Amino acid sequence: MSDTKQALVVRGGWFGHEPVEATELFIPYLESNGFSVRVEESPKVYADAEYMATVDLVLQTMTMSTIEMEEFLGLRAAIEAGTGMAGWHGGIADSYRNTSQYLQMIGGQFAEHPGKHPSERKGDGDQSDNYVPYTINITDLGRHHEITAGIDDFDLVSEQYWVLHDDYNDVLATTTQAVRPWDPWNRPITSPAVWTRQWGKGRIFVCTAGHHVDILEDPNVRTIIERGLLWASR
Repeated sequence: MSDTKQALVVRGGWFGHEPVEATELFIPYLESNGFSVRVEESPKVYADAEYMATVDLVLQTMTMSTIEMEEFLGLRAAIEAGTGMAGWHGGIADSYRNTSQYLQMIGGQFAEHPGKHPSERKGDGDQSDNYVPYTINITDLGRHHEITAGIDDFDLVSEQYWVLHDDYNDVLATTTQAVRPWDPWNRPITSPAVWTRQWGKGRIFVCTAGHHVDILEDPNVRTIIERGLLWASR
């Protein structure tokens, strides 16, 4: 019997998150850690129950997009049976907005990324309008968890995710939206930035940083994701 683990990379959705370039950054890492990697450009593969039963890890980068119920049920059944699932940013925390069961399983849904002062924005949908300096704060749990142990609080300049979430998550890091004069909220809001979640026998790992490849190449972000991939795997 082979010791090779099976990883399934499902990528696509909104092109702005560089799904191909981003996943290509981590495929060699998976291969170097004993995974055979299959790449699919849509969630259709999730409906293949026979194949999904062999998958040890799903790495998904599929921002927005849609998923058919048969596909979602196949993914959920695999995770409940022990398949791990991992991802970053909108590729996992802003997927399949119309499928509430997916949102429940993942445990956090992107709501917004409050951006620069209106006078500093270029407009016309320029992504840099939402790039702000912010801090990822490691939680007490995160300081001892194998995914984030040894990593201190760190700063990024990118999209800062405001995440709708619940308390079933094991939160390893957070980020706090400040109150700025042009914002409509009137107290700081803390969102999970890195979390894990147990679903049936399966492990789920989410990191909200990772808008572009340059953020994924940040040493702290990359280390957290690499550890998270291995942690989530069956």
